[in-house]
Order: sequence, then structure tokens, then C-alpha cells
Amino acid sequence: MTQPILIACSHGTSSPAGQAAVNRLREEMSELRPELDIREAYVDVQGPELPDVVAALPEGRAVVVPLLLSVGYHVKVDIAQAVASRPHTVAAAPLGPDPRLAALLQQRLAQAGVKEDNGVVLAAAGSSDACAAEDVNELVAQLGVLRRGRIAAGFGASAKPSVPEAVADLMGDGSAPPAIASYLLAPGFFHDQLAKAGAEVVSAPLLPATVLAELALERYDDAVAHLGALPPSGDCGRPCRALVKVCVRA
Repeated sequence: MTQPILIACSHGTSSPAGQAAVNRLREEMSELRPELDIREAYVDVQGPELPDVVAALPEGRAVVVPLLLSVGYHVKVDIAQAVASRPHTVAAAPLGPDPRLAALLQQRLAQAGVKEDNGVVLAAAGSSDACAAEDVNELVAQLGVLRRGRIAAGFGASAKPSVPEAVADLMGDGSAPPAIASYLLAPGFFHDQLAKAGAEVVSAPLLPATVLAELALERYDDAVAHLGALPPSGDCGRPCRALVKVCVRA
């Protein structure tokens, strides 16, 4: 049977460096799995827009893989609506959280000269969705296994504390300014803002890293395995489940 089409769906950015990084991620996915038909799509800023890509697909099965690090509006609304508009089409889970992302963050911090006992603010894009916050909390715990210093989450938008607030909180006991671990895929607006948050150093975004292509393909494979299966129960068992209407991890 022909493999389902893989729609690699990114947020989108106006940053040329960010666009190049995401383009390279798709290329790595194709290099790892040359038999797959991989198409690009975006939920904001760039085109082609996801609904248009889905509408133009030939008959057959398809999987939308969010090139996003957490659950949030784009996963639960934009991607969910696009998937619902076409039969035999499903959405995969986002890339995070995953211990391999924590290991990659630790690598980026080490590359920036951050020692293991330094305080760190994990800077995520942010979402008002409780599941997105839970995703980030899980990643904080995974990173904590790899580090000795204090770690706190901070968000770029739509959630609290903000990254500057988290930086200030870690400095509240008289500690030196913490480092910021950029939990962002690529350069762009949110990453640029991190330099203004009062940290001693800001790590580079996650891309480029082959592990992200591997994760995206794993999410695809997991989704393919559930194509045609019974509808999910809607209860993943995570603490955020009681706080949201829609669960995408069940």
C-alpha cells in the first residue's frame, strides 16, 4: 500500500534564517525517508497555507505532522480543522516534549558556555492552552535530569510568567543572571526578543539538528499506525486533561 502523504506543517516566519532552517528540516526528513511524499504547509505568516495544501491533495491517506514543539491553538484548531475537512487524514502529535529535545537543549546550553549548575530559564513561545503549559513543564523536568542548577519556564506570549519575569524570579535570591535556553525551532521574532529579557546568555534555537527530523518521522509513523483505528477515548491521563475541552494525545 502507498505510504500516506506527509504534510510537514510549520508555524511560519518572516525571518530568512528561520525559513532556511525549517526548509532544511524538511530536506533532512526526505533524506531519511526518500520514499515519502513530503509536502510543506504553514499555519501563519507563510504560504502555502495548510487548508489549501490539504484541499489540493490527491485521493488517498495523509498525515499532517506539526513541526511545532507543543500542543496549542495551531494544533487544536488550525490543524484539527484542516484534518477534519478531508477523509483518511489525521494529525500527528507535535515534536515535544521528548527527552531527546531536553538533551538537545542541554547541548545548545553547553555550546553557549553555560555550566551545569547555572540557573536556566526555558523560553517557550507560549500558549493559553493548559496542555501547552503541561508540555513545557514536562520538558523542564526532563532538562532537570541533565542539570544541577535551577530551571524555570518562561513564555514569549499568551502564558505566564513571561521570559523576563522568569529571569527576574531566578535572580530574586541574589543569584547571578540565569541563562536562557531557547525552546524554539528556528531564528525569528520570538528568539530575537530573548536578548532583551535580562539573561546572561541566550542559547541558539534547536535547529539545525537531525534528531528533529527523526522525531517528526516518528510522529508520522505513530499517526499512520492509528489511521482507520477506532476514535481515541479523549483522555490521555495527563494533569491538563481536566482543564481543556479537546485532548489530542489520547
